Amino acid sequence: MTDTSVTSINRPTFGIALILVGMLAISINDMLIKQLSGGYPLHQMVFTRSAIGIAFSLVIVQFEGGWHILKTRRPGLHALRGLLVVIANMSYFAALAVLPLADATALFFAAPLFITLLSIPVLGEKVGPFRLGAVLVGFIGVVIMQRPWASTDDLGVSRLVLVLPVISAITYAGMQIMTRKLGMSSKPSALAVYIQVMFLLVAGLFWIFAGDGRFAEGSDNESLIFLLRAWVWPEGMDFWLFVGLGFNSAAVAYCLSAAYRSADAATIAPFEYTGLLLAVFWSWAIWGYLPGIEVKIGIFLIMASGLFVFLRERQRNRPMASDPPAGTGATRR
Repeated sequence: MTDTSVTSINRPTFGIALILVGMLAISINDMLIKQLSGGYPLHQMVFTRSAIGIAFSLVIVQFEGGWHILKTRRPGLHALRGLLVVIANMSYFAALAVLPLADATALFFAAPLFITLLSIPVLGEKVGPFRLGAVLVGFIGVVIMQRPWASTDDLGVSRLVLVLPVISAITYAGMQIMTRKLGMSSKPSALAVYIQVMFLLVAGLFWIFAGDGRFAEGSDNESLIFLLRAWVWPEGMDFWLFVGLGFNSAAVAYCLSAAYRSADAATIAPFEYTGLLLAVFWSWAIWGYLPGIEVKIGIFLIMASGLFVFLRERQRNRPMASDPPAGTGATRR
């Protein structure tokens, strides 16, 4: 998914440092949203984050060529790509309001596996039996985390909530595949602006039709309440957490963009899995939660399969189907 025309493979240490900072920022973003999910609606957080993020992206637009780079001959594809990102975000964070951070993050990290599969019909990539086997192992990890043998009472959440991060992973994978197709003719900052505009539009529509919280009244579904509760002006420390959420989002976009411009994706991509380890850390440090045996097995299988795919591609020494696009990294977050 990298725009290979802008990638500069010459500073791997710098690139690795940037991806580590970016993954730390992503984990902080998820932690803050989960922390704030009990008092504010998701669309309010998305609007605030995107409003600050788009200001940052518009500055980068000036450095990458000026306003004219925002023109496109394929507005429909950009709109579809933006819609996929919105669905990925909404489904992931709706799950995050209910699930432990470690569990939701682990399920989302199946995205590279879906990217590998989607690259076959969409990009015409040839995926050999070793990578297909690794993808299968990763999906077994997802199934184990879903615990199909357990009752709803034993799970503590509805089956739908457990499926939400997987939906997020699938739509995120679709977005990344589309970015690969669009990236050759669009600058990274322009791609970021298109997505942020879509976020602002969707969040604005939520505010217009559900901003008073009337659709959340009487519901006992925590994910639905998080999506539809009334807007509340943040006060005290919460106000600064909202501001931090916006600037943190801008930092994520910059760090991941710069990381994939500084070194080849096969070097950088495996370090994205530090985000999964950080999610486990925040879950323990803030909420005192440690994953159960099923989640631990799932995390291991998903990480192992994803890393195998990355390393297999590196061994073959060719661009990866799952390369993140420069400038739009971590658009889920």
